Amino acid sequence: MLSERQIMVLKAIVEEYVSTNEPVGSRTLSKRPDLPFSPATIRNDMADLEEMGYLEKTHTSSGRIPSEAGYRLYVEQIMKEKQKQEVAFPMLDQIFSQANITRQEAIRESLDLVADLTNYAAVALGQSAEHSRIKKLEFISLQERFAIILMVTDQGYVESKKIMLPEGISIKEVERVVKVLDELLHDVMITEIELRLKEASQNEEIRDFLCYREELIAAFVNAFVEMASNKYHIAGKTNILELPEFQDVKKARELFEAIENKEIFKVIRLDNSGITVRIGQENEIKAMQNCTVITVPYTSASGDRGAISVIGPTRMQYDKVIPILEYIASNIKKIV
Repeated sequence: MLSERQIMVLKAIVEEYVSTNEPVGSRTLSKRPDLPFSPATIRNDMADLEEMGYLEKTHTSSGRIPSEAGYRLYVEQIMKEKQKQEVAFPMLDQIFSQANITRQEAIRESLDLVADLTNYAAVALGQSAEHSRIKKLEFISLQERFAIILMVTDQGYVESKKIMLPEGISIKEVERVVKVLDELLHDVMITEIELRLKEASQNEEIRDFLCYREELIAAFVNAFVEMASNKYHIAGKTNILELPEFQDVKKARELFEAIENKEIFKVIRLDNSGITVRIGQENEIKAMQNCTVITVPYTSASGDRGAISVIGPTRMQYDKVIPILEYIASNIKKIV
């Protein structure tokens, strides 16, 4: 079991290495005001921590760097105290306080902000509804030519999509189209929407109705299909190229391919009940085994499930990333 002083030393080494990307020596640590110990005492603690597997010694320096076990201990033990602290993120509050903002828009804007603040990649993953059946369609008019389409499924999820209405279409006409589609598509599987509309067009009256409003209906159908698909948003991919850990072109290319091929979703899952931190070798994707992936799941007010993640080096600002993700997840729950 680690002593209180050893935990303090490990915490300081993690923070120094995250900040500088340079191996940390006892002399550097002895200058920190939170470590009022002699370099010799600190040096002995570092040797003990290395022997226990929490630190590693590099070939190019006498300093130490945290091992994956050291990061794990930092996250699980030291972060407990940090997570008890009250946090505030005014820039995120500005996003979530916008009038008429949809959940998808809030998530996208939040993740873009996280990518900018952390210089890591940020990912949002939403649940697929493609095998659900439509129970209710609704329409909410916004300012100018914008509107929100709501789709309630048999699984109790409410999917929403902001669309731009074609020019020359009145709100009453849109409401009429939504009412007809609500009746036509009731209990229809989302993947079979186009087939149902094609079958319905055998009726001359319905065919004339659909053809006359073809552009508007096409906009709706596209919105339904997009709402049903696995929704994801990735921000800050190019931030990876700026990290010292990915100056190796081969490593950077492999990670980019894992992102583009959606392999990262093997690591970012919706079925976890709480925050997960996968460090280095804990990631099953080879290209991500020198990364840390922090994922926080959420359940919206309407029951929709999703997850938000940050991907970065194992030398990650854990104390900064975890509170931000948890704050976003708690605010997503408030958006209907």
